Amino acid sequence: MIREPRSREELLSYYDRFVTDGVIDDNVHPWVAEAWKESRRRNVTPGRIDIGKRVGSDELDALRRKHSKACDYLGRLIEPMTEFFRKYELCLLLVDSDCVVIKNYALPFFGVLAEEMEGVRVGMNEIGASSISISREHGEPFWMHGAEMWTTECRDGEACSVPVFFNGETEYILTAVSLRKSGLPEDAIMAMMQMMRNGLEMHLAGLAAIEADEVLLDATPFAVYHVMPDGEVAYANKLGLSRLANIGAHKDEERTPNLNDVVLNYRHTPIFKGFAGIPSHNKEVTWITRAKTYEDITTVVPLTRDGKSEVASVVVVSMPIEDLRTLVAHAAGYTAKYSLDSMVGDCKSFRSMKDKAARVARNGNHVLLQGESGTGKQRLAHGIHQASQRAAGPLITLRCAHLTPEMMEQELFGIATSAEVSYPGRLELASGGTLFLDEVEKMPKGIASRLAGCLSSGKSTRKNENVERPIDVRIIAACDADLRRLTERKLFDASLYEIVSKSVIRVPPLRSRREDIPRLIEHMVGELAQQHQMKPKKVSAEAVEYLAGYDWPDNIKQLQSVLEYAFFNTQRSTIEKGDVSLLGDVRPDSNWKNDREIFVRAWKAAGGNVSRLANLLGVSRVTLYRYLKKFGMEKT
Repeated sequence: MIREPRSREELLSYYDRFVTDGVIDDNVHPWVAEAWKESRRRNVTPGRIDIGKRVGSDELDALRRKHSKACDYLGRLIEPMTEFFRKYELCLLLVDSDCVVIKNYALPFFGVLAEEMEGVRVGMNEIGASSISISREHGEPFWMHGAEMWTTECRDGEACSVPVFFNGETEYILTAVSLRKSGLPEDAIMAMMQMMRNGLEMHLAGLAAIEADEVLLDATPFAVYHVMPDGEVAYANKLGLSRLANIGAHKDEERTPNLNDVVLNYRHTPIFKGFAGIPSHNKEVTWITRAKTYEDITTVVPLTRDGKSEVASVVVVSMPIEDLRTLVAHAAGYTAKYSLDSMVGDCKSFRSMKDKAARVARNGNHVLLQGESGTGKQRLAHGIHQASQRAAGPLITLRCAHLTPEMMEQELFGIATSAEVSYPGRLELASGGTLFLDEVEKMPKGIASRLAGCLSSGKSTRKNENVERPIDVRIIAACDADLRRLTERKLFDASLYEIVSKSVIRVPPLRSRREDIPRLIEHMVGELAQQHQMKPKKVSAEAVEYLAGYDWPDNIKQLQSVLEYAFFNTQRSTIEKGDVSLLGDVRPDSNWKNDREIFVRAWKAAGGNVSRLANLLGVSRVTLYRYLKKFGMEKT
């Protein structure tokens, strides 16, 4: 706010009248009058500025670091104005939102050296009414005549303050103070202050945008580079700088990294081609350096200058293939869902198995899980992975049953379908983590032998390719049969057996740990309620006793199925014995007599035992034999 010149004598009389009688003259500017009243209310004593009211040296150093960008910008901005400042005896203060002087530019402040003024508090509590406090309070530029200032020392000059806003809040107050009492070009000084305010606000907004971009780029799982035509890396995000440092391209104060110095095949990469205007998108690239050979998925985007055809620079986004596989694996949910703690049981054989699993998880060996179908080998594999040093890596599963040899080879090792298109297999996807091979005994010997070779060499090759890629995988293999006997009978590859059998864990069947069934029931029903966000249910003692007396030919998997059926089909909060069907959804009144699929499910649930199935279905053995013959099934 530019104000008309006022008689210094009149203004002093208004001030003296207020100090003496507490009367505000009608000619006093309302904002000044308000500031005078506030100064008196706070008992601010007029006089000299007390430079002792300042922040400590450590706090001032911290403030200088915090506001260094604003200080440096203003320092550059006023360089061309040096003569103007000298001519009108101006000093410029950069004051923060707490009214602490961060920086004093140009001339001394009323005899106080620039260095001495920095860190001094100049708010309403310290110096009373001033252009600083008024501009801070009202959020507007304000020119204040010296005779209106509360502090006697400051009445010998003039002052102008403008607020600097950032994110809608007052960030700074820029204050120009002149030691002259008259003859100042108020309009020119105010215009200069407004220009500096606008410039500083734009500078702060630009820096915030850049910092936001840098934070975003640093948070991405990709390395991002801005490369100039001579190979100089003008910018790299955090991951990019880390990768450059790993290959010897360090950034220092004297020079920036240059790809020509460290990438031996630089002229054959998509970056070099990018300067010819050739973009690349998600291209698999090999980078040869003195330290190591890398494989990346790389995108290169040429940038032209002013819309012309000439390429001025390129932006490069890349990710190591190993990192990409891990990212994809996690995105696809290839992580451990269960911990060892989720496996409950107190019997001696189970505790012994669980303790061994915890030890094996830490030693890093490949693992073979032996046990009947349904004993919980998959959950145990999850727990071992989660308890291992590979827990941060992916857990990939390959079920070896029901796959043709050709499909298994593609799934395991990957395949190249053309010169340009190639897909990784699960062996590569599991690199850095664990590959769980379920029913490994079903793996053809030729594929098993090839897998053993890959694990021994630490390298894998996709089908239809000759490119060797490094792998770092831990194998957890699960087998329902005795894998050693199968190997001795030459039904399983001996080289793979030798690798996966370094640590063997035998999982006991449920019938050998009946005392654990009550606790398993409670745990499983609790898990069902939690997973499906339903109210918890209890299982009656009679139902628990009934379940504990069963042989469970399909082990925990079958118990889980029976409990799921009872949980979802019982409306009450307690599951009674009558709610339990050991055949799951196959009930005696089901149409099993006419539906072979239903009968087969019941047959499997009874473990292929005629007497057990006859009791469950409520028919005689003779009747059951008739239906076994009808459906073409063997009796046991």
